[in-house]
Amino acid sequence: MSNPNAIVHIQDAHKVYPLGHTEVVALRGINLTIERGEFAAIAGPSGSGKTTLLNLIGCVDVATRGEVIVCGQATQTLSDTVLTRLRLLKLGFIFQSFNLVSVLDVFQNVEFPLLLQGKLSKAERKVLVESIIEKVGLTGQRGQRPAQLSGGQRQRVAVARALVTRPELVLADEPTANLDSETGERIIDLMRDLNHAEGTTFIFSTHDPKIMERADRLVHIADGRIVESTR
Repeated sequence: MSNPNAIVHIQDAHKVYPLGHTEVVALRGINLTIERGEFAAIAGPSGSGKTTLLNLIGCVDVATRGEVIVCGQATQTLSDTVLTRLRLLKLGFIFQSFNLVSVLDVFQNVEFPLLLQGKLSKAERKVLVESIIEKVGLTGQRGQRPAQLSGGQRQRVAVARALVTRPELVLADEPTANLDSETGERIIDLMRDLNHAEGTTFIFSTHDPKIMERADRLVHIADGRIVESTR
């Protein structure tokens, strides 16, 4: 990897899914480098390959061929166990459907990835969780469950959960898709502020023009290929 500041480096990545007796080609020779601290957006129509690309970067899937290096590790050479640990220790995920645990309150949802990591004491987790909940403006809702929250509040919980482990890279798949425009803009502001304050790298998959406007880097993808990349 020639760029020491790169957090993601993808070289000639292809992804092909078998479908019965045929094949679906999702990515066709992707070349992309994302530097640490970037606030980058991947844009393109439905079916263009942007979610597949996000899945490769997120170590949820591996390329059929080509090289995908995330946080200094070549993912195609890693076992499922090591990929799982890379996701848990280095990455944060934000989804359009929030993916909160309905039986857990706000504090417990945010604490959950720290419990999975198993590195901190209960007291250390409490300090960290309460700090990030305060940052996303939900201290007053810390004991409420997802069903008691608005869509914007749920997405704030999802942002807090993604950031509580201090990940090097946060991947956000259409994070404003289920929000009204004003709430969506506040969520973007929140993530941009955290990007500036913490230096966390963000990569979005999005249709939202507001995210595209705020991105440091805009990568357009169509038919499994990057057609344009602008800063």
